[in-house]
Amino acid sequence: MEPFEIHILGCGSALPTTRHNASAQIIKIGNKQFMVDCGEGTQVQLRRNHIHFSFINHIFISHLHGDHCFGLIGLISTFALLGRTAPLHIYADPNLEEVMKPQIDFFCKGMNYPLFFHSIDATKQQIIFEDNTITVETIPLKHRMPCCGFLFREKPKQRHLIGDMVNFYNIPTYMRQAIKDGADYTTPDGETIPNSRLTKDADRSRSYAYCSDTAPCDNSMQLKDVDLLYHEATFADSEKERAAQTFHSTARQAAQIASSAGVKRLVIGHYSSRYETPDTLQKEAREIFPATIAANEGEIIRID
Repeated sequence: MEPFEIHILGCGSALPTTRHNASAQIIKIGNKQFMVDCGEGTQVQLRRNHIHFSFINHIFISHLHGDHCFGLIGLISTFALLGRTAPLHIYADPNLEEVMKPQIDFFCKGMNYPLFFHSIDATKQQIIFEDNTITVETIPLKHRMPCCGFLFREKPKQRHLIGDMVNFYNIPTYMRQAIKDGADYTTPDGETIPNSRLTKDADRSRSYAYCSDTAPCDNSMQLKDVDLLYHEATFADSEKERAAQTFHSTARQAAQIASSAGVKRLVIGHYSSRYETPDTLQKEAREIFPATIAANEGEIIRID
């Protein structure tokens, strides 16, 4: 099975600290890499985590608070300095292009690669990226400005051919793709061999949801049964009034959302700078949802 990995580059919140970097993640699915959010210092984190810049072709920005997008202009500039020629696609609120254009014009003169901004409507659940193996769709969130999460989902996969059966029936190469897709095989003598005798079950399709920043909101149907949910847990339960005022979530609320949606595992992050460690947040979340991981920079979380 191809790798499906979440690389945590930053899991802090608005105020910078020496303990955490601003929000940023790399999602690796097979040989593809996607970036979600790009807070200040993200390109340094890419270097520290030995992630190749040239493999990043799609960047998804949840909203236009600085701790989620201040690293973009530096990364765009570095791509140009490295001689990038491949297109770069950025998916974000439509205001981002307007904000970035003067900076790009000033700091990135002579940039030799195409840059495309794709506007997204944070209020709607919709597919914003699709190729032959995955889809990425928006998850409407509840914050002080337009904000959405992202759901990465593998498409249904092909069944596996049973080599001995393929050889036994001498199935021509040109017919094997159709059999992987579920077709039966008819021999030259007219005998129909059912697909179930020629193939094994396909690998299961996996999914990952990223939700930051948000107050608790009713998106349990969209998150239902995802393999891994990253949900902000800015505050402990003792600060739930502050969380409500700022449209953030507590660790306990993140766990309740994970439990309601029936997700398999929960990763919490976006910690307030007031916490020296995420231990209290993780403890509160695990009281409701035991399969909770507290994110840390440099961590790689795999979905099998």
